[in-house]
Amino acid sequence: MKIKLIQNIPKLKKMSLEKFREELSSLDAQLIVFPELALNGYMLKDAVFEDAYSMNEIDEFAKLSKDKDIVFGCVLKVNHKIYNSAVYCSGGKVLHVHHKNILPNYGLFQEARFFFEGDEIKSFETTFGEVMMVICEEMFSAKVIEKIASTKPQLLLVLANSSARGFQEDKLLIEDQWNSLLCASAILSGAHVAFVNRVGFEDGLGFWGGSRFINPKGEIMSKAKLFEKEHLDRIVDYHMSKIQKYLLRIK
Repeated sequence: MKIKLIQNIPKLKKMSLEKFREELSSLDAQLIVFPELALNGYMLKDAVFEDAYSMNEIDEFAKLSKDKDIVFGCVLKVNHKIYNSAVYCSGGKVLHVHHKNILPNYGLFQEARFFFEGDEIKSFETTFGEVMMVICEEMFSAKVIEKIASTKPQLLLVLANSSARGFQEDKLLIEDQWNSLLCASAILSGAHVAFVNRVGFEDGLGFWGGSRFINPKGEIMSKAKLFEKEHLDRIVDYHMSKIQKYLLRIK
């Protein structure tokens, strides 16, 4: 399976269906994954209420997945509640929606003021095997990592809007922290891990990118550049059995 991670700069406004169709037109992969809030931008504040998508609107976006699976983050309104959501589309339909369970509420990060929390994280079946999706801050929860480890999906998709902080002479502290969490999750679950993070600036926040693929052994197989737009491709063997993934980890 060829997966393409889209490390881009989302616009701080509601993306139109036509614009999203245009972005997809030149992308060739079996699974294309965009970052957290890719259809809206991050620092929406009160604009979340007017820029939220309805499920009817998302169903129209899903029609673009007839020949390739598509994952994207967006602001989603469900039963009068606003969520920070990740949407998996396949075969022209919405296959699964994950609402972010853990919302940051410190410093410049005020998601808890504008979004409702989701109440579950679960895997789902795709044509590529069992998949699980999580969104940014959730990866910093021991309970979430325990859930990933016990579920043992074949593929873990991590959508993020992680901002740059902890600058050191030759590295970012936040990148080291993410490496630890992503690699540990891969080893504990036996999953292939795809992490896609945005770049660009919004209202004082700079996003560092560094999207990457990690194998079940916890090794970084490929990584996108820091602070630059990039499309990162990887061929993932999703047919590997649990025994094969276990043997890969202990070699």
